[in-house]
Amino acid sequence: MPLDAARALAAPPRTARISWAVKDVLLYHLGIGAGRPATDPGELRYTLESRLHVLPSFATVAGGGPPGVIRALSIPGVDVDLARVLHAGQSLTVHRPLPAEGSATTSDRIVAVYDKGGAALLVLRTEAAGTDGPLWTCDARIHVRGEGGWGGDRGPSTRGGAPTGPPDRTLGVAVREEQALLYRLTGDRNPLHADPAFAALAGFDRPILHGLCTYGMTLKAVVDTLLDGDVTRVRSCATRFAGVVHPGETLRVRMWRGDGEVTVAVSAVDRGEAPVLTDTTVTHS
Repeated sequence: MPLDAARALAAPPRTARISWAVKDVLLYHLGIGAGRPATDPGELRYTLESRLHVLPSFATVAGGGPPGVIRALSIPGVDVDLARVLHAGQSLTVHRPLPAEGSATTSDRIVAVYDKGGAALLVLRTEAAGTDGPLWTCDARIHVRGEGGWGGDRGPSTRGGAPTGPPDRTLGVAVREEQALLYRLTGDRNPLHADPAFAALAGFDRPILHGLCTYGMTLKAVVDTLLDGDVTRVRSCATRFAGVVHPGETLRVRMWRGDGEVTVAVSAVDRGEAPVLTDTTVTHS
């Protein structure tokens, strides 16, 4: 069996040293759609180095290497075809504001393997720390088709109840035609997001946008509309990837205020409000 759950869980953490510069942060912000309008003071916080604020979701690409979904495939016990892998969900906890340039030591390990019947679900945890202590913790939930059915733990349900009542804010976010091509320059070169032939092999009629790109776009929408543009107020952001996004579409981001928390739902306007992100929460100060 290509997936050996016991071996994956027993594998020691993999550590790496990463670093990033201002230009990496600027590229990430452009990759998630910042800079429209280009001269808007709110956008210049993301695109001009003299007043740069780092959106916490930059942590998912810091260092410029492959994302957790791909890094997990090199963990002992995980020997699966990339074409059968989908990013199922992501959570991020920031322990302090991210600097515009810096370095950190990261540690990757598989912390859970669940048997979903027709698929397996892996949870890769990445922890990053700088010289002054912890910076962030990320959990990537990775769905592997055809690797379930061994009788293992199905794991906890990550699906929460749908928000009730009208949203406090609703925002339309346009996804550029070249969005995936730009975002992939931050490190995720998975051909699913650029190569039509590979996308067809994975069961899609055309390349799709990176889930983490939609994740970053959504967090930016919350910060800009409900957190006064203050990226330092974000404490965590968790989501479930419920559907794909095609470059060129428009997203509808609906937000409900709570006590120290914003609940978010994202849908694709062009496809009858098809769900894109569900069970999404942003906690904040």
